[in-house]
Amino acid sequence: MNPLPQSSTRGNRHLVAAADQLAARAGDAIFTAGGNAVDAAIATNAAIAVTGPHLCGLGGDLFALIHDGTTVHALNSSGRAGSGANADQLRSEGLSEMPFRHDIRVVTVPGCVDGWIALHERFGSVPLAEILQPAIDLAEKGFPASPLLVGAVRQLDDAGAEKLSELATQATHVGATVKRPGVARALRAIATSGRDGFYLGEFGQGLMQLGNGLFHERDLERSSAEWVAPLTRSAFGVELHTIPPNSQGYLTLGAASLLDGIDLGDTEEDRWAHLTIEAAKVAGYDRPQVLSDRANGEALLDAITARRDLLNVNTASKIGVRSTDGDTTYLCTAEVDGLSVSLIQSNASGFGCWLAEPNTQINLHNRGLGFSLEPGHPAVFGPGRRPPHTLSPALATRDGEFVSVFGTMGGDAQPQILLQIAARLFHHQQSPAEAIHAARWALAGEKSGFDSWNDMSRQQVLLEGHSPALWRERLTARGHRIRSRPEWDSVFGHAHAIVRDEHGLAGAADPRARVSACLGR
Repeated sequence: MNPLPQSSTRGNRHLVAAADQLAARAGDAIFTAGGNAVDAAIATNAAIAVTGPHLCGLGGDLFALIHDGTTVHALNSSGRAGSGANADQLRSEGLSEMPFRHDIRVVTVPGCVDGWIALHERFGSVPLAEILQPAIDLAEKGFPASPLLVGAVRQLDDAGAEKLSELATQATHVGATVKRPGVARALRAIATSGRDGFYLGEFGQGLMQLGNGLFHERDLERSSAEWVAPLTRSAFGVELHTIPPNSQGYLTLGAASLLDGIDLGDTEEDRWAHLTIEAAKVAGYDRPQVLSDRANGEALLDAITARRDLLNVNTASKIGVRSTDGDTTYLCTAEVDGLSVSLIQSNASGFGCWLAEPNTQINLHNRGLGFSLEPGHPAVFGPGRRPPHTLSPALATRDGEFVSVFGTMGGDAQPQILLQIAARLFHHQQSPAEAIHAARWALAGEKSGFDSWNDMSRQQVLLEGHSPALWRERLTARGHRIRSRPEWDSVFGHAHAIVRDEHGLAGAADPRARVSACLGR
């Protein structure tokens, strides 16, 4: 295996890990100014919402897990479809599935800002205006375009580049200065007037205008943020926690519980890769039929446990799923003796639907792609409904004590990546750097990273370029269809982790994000 690009970052007070070093600096600055882990998480997210619009932003959704020293709290701040949502209309236009891009109907009311407000109201310790100031400075004064942002802009089609012209005309090369004055205005409105400054202000008015009847003012008056009971299962010597449906986080817990007590072998062996692949397949193969905002997470986990006998420990099973990359951002913060936060926030695919709210130029997500247009489906598109969500942050405790926050971007592959990281961190006791930098596999799709369940007969396993030498040959012999990808490929997510041990905090940010950072002191 190739040498690790860096060791774990240590901290005896606090750490923050994010996919963008400018965002990590914003979170660290809030820590230094006396803020807690929730304050730092909001600051980090706000900053990367400015600098990483290809990953996340104020036009997307948010989930978070918080450990307050004794208890795990779960926040679902995913948006709901507007009052004008009409599946029959889409069907009448000949559509059998939700639009992917260039269509406002794939946009639900963005939940990101509601999530920030809910987090701050419950756990915040410094004024919101102070927390958002680093992001405002980046938006007003400008920031250097990252390699991933420039690459994402180059993938826009002509219509997308026209709608996202603010980004397309500035992020022309790595290091080019990008300014986002509309985003700065939106952040200032939040700092001074809270959620109403955003949802009932310039942004909300533009969203209703763009929606042309899809959204009503009552949709924007209703907060998307909801505190829910976390899903929890024991595996690998810890309790694993995630967000219940409409999140797909139950797949991580279900797959981990299938492997609990099984000899996984060494992480360099093909047995390890095979067993984690098969556990992910057994856990997730019925996801399209069962996941919705009305699903019972405990029942879904029980169903996974009931099909344990489908786990084939020797050869690739006939159960297949498909999965590729997605565009999201995950970040985590932790204090040695205080709060810990696992936060994920997303536009879904790249810049989302490739539409921007006209007043602020905030690009809008396409999370509505998770809805179904099949009549009678549990996740059918309709007013006030939340779509099935790939976002699935994770947090681990042991006997109630904080152990770790970890998560990743990666579309449908998120639970697969998290399963591998959880096994490495807790079963094999690897350091955060070892677990984050290790080569990964992912069940492979062909289109968007959100079509993983359409045709299970064509399942492939992607292997990262620096995976152990024998994985490809021996997994092929076990019956897996293997396809190789480059080293440090974003297809395998941008994962970060912070772990607390007897020496304090240790963390790592994913080098696959190119400009990631784990900072603290």
